[in-house]
Amino acid sequence: MKDRDFEDLLTGIDQVRAIQRGDLKPRRVYKFSPILVKKIRAKLHKSQTEFAHMIGVSVDTLQNWEQGRRKPEGPALALLRVADVSPDAVMEALHV
Repeated sequence: MKDRDFEDLLTGIDQVRAIQRGDLKPRRVYKFSPILVKKIRAKLHKSQTEFAHMIGVSVDTLQNWEQGRRKPEGPALALLRVADVSPDAVMEALHV
């Protein structure tokens, strides 16, 4: 790894720590409303059971997202973003 890249990585880690402490505000915040999760599932024409199985989460987790009790994070959030923009690509990639 180049010195400059390593310095950028360390700067990023310091920024994350500052955000977690509340010393710095994040530049971008992505939020998924419960309605959006339901809308994405509707775009794919899937029931809750089918969609949960397709993306590898439990039906309870999906229901919690759709009802606003929990929020998707990490890889699930990334997959939902892709599914929102390119539902056909997700269907093809997941062989559904």
